[in-house]
Amino acid sequence: MPRRIRYDAWSPADGRVSRPGGVRSWTSPWCEPGFVIDDLVASWAATTPRGSWIEVSTQAPDDGTWHSLGRWASGRRPAHRTSIGGDPEVDTDVWRPTGGADAYRLRVALHPSPAGRAPTLTRIGAVVSSGAVRATTSRPAGVERLLDVPRLSQMRWSEVGGTGWCSPTAVSMVLAHLGRLPPGTDTEPADVPAAAHAVFDRAYDGTGNWSFNTAWAASVADRAFVTRLHDLRDAEAFLEAGIPLVASLAYGPGALPGAPTRATDGHLLVIRGFTAAGDVVANDPAAPSERSVRRTYDRAGFERAWLDGAGGLVYVIHRDDQVLPALVRGEVR
Repeated sequence: MPRRIRYDAWSPADGRVSRPGGVRSWTSPWCEPGFVIDDLVASWAATTPRGSWIEVSTQAPDDGTWHSLGRWASGRRPAHRTSIGGDPEVDTDVWRPTGGADAYRLRVALHPSPAGRAPTLTRIGAVVSSGAVRATTSRPAGVERLLDVPRLSQMRWSEVGGTGWCSPTAVSMVLAHLGRLPPGTDTEPADVPAAAHAVFDRAYDGTGNWSFNTAWAASVADRAFVTRLHDLRDAEAFLEAGIPLVASLAYGPGALPGAPTRATDGHLLVIRGFTAAGDVVANDPAAPSERSVRRTYDRAGFERAWLDGAGGLVYVIHRDDQVLPALVRGEVR
């Protein structure tokens, strides 16, 4: 079956508000993507006053179970920010319904602080997909396109955990490109350790939770969400619109020549452009120094590491005045 991808998003006005157990809860309309869903990744924008938090869940028709996709609160060390284990259908930030699902809805429980200050939901969405990724290399657009994305190496902070900070470092590079990266200090203009603390998932014990990274980015940029793309031709359309992408990869030993890591079961970097031949120009945060962050990767090798490794998953972080390509957006309200 051809690969099917759809992203939908809602504002609070689109859903229904209730108070089960005394906690205010927002529920989206049912979304029917037009195919049987293999997996779902949610992303959101929410403001959480200190001590408050939200819990995001999803449900399929004829399924009485709400599947928790995580509890989110902003800040460096919020007690409630964590993914939830124990559900065989949820892998940290991905819901994979047993037997698939032909529709879904999302729910957000808005838990107030002990002082009664409630969180505010601004936007929530999800990308769903189905079918196998493409097996052949996409044909390049044939146009060189490079965006000026500042370089940051996670390895600068290797002694304090930076070796595992690829995702917040990649997000920080895109935020810096937008002029939205929170300021650091005189000696460290980019506060990557603060970014890592802002996305840390206690249950996962790391900073790679896709939904948490875009939730943090959405708190400082105009828009940020997780989606999937079919191939690098889709990615070229975002770059043409002036939007760099954070892409998730996984690859075996030696499968991505020129990469600073020989192999990885999960890594994120920034796609900042393409050569005229279609090769990928990236900012790879795993590089040993900021000077060596910029890398050019063979198109075929990169596409395999991205599609086979993470199903073409990307973070899209952009300003309101940047028009998104009409690719897999579904109904973005």
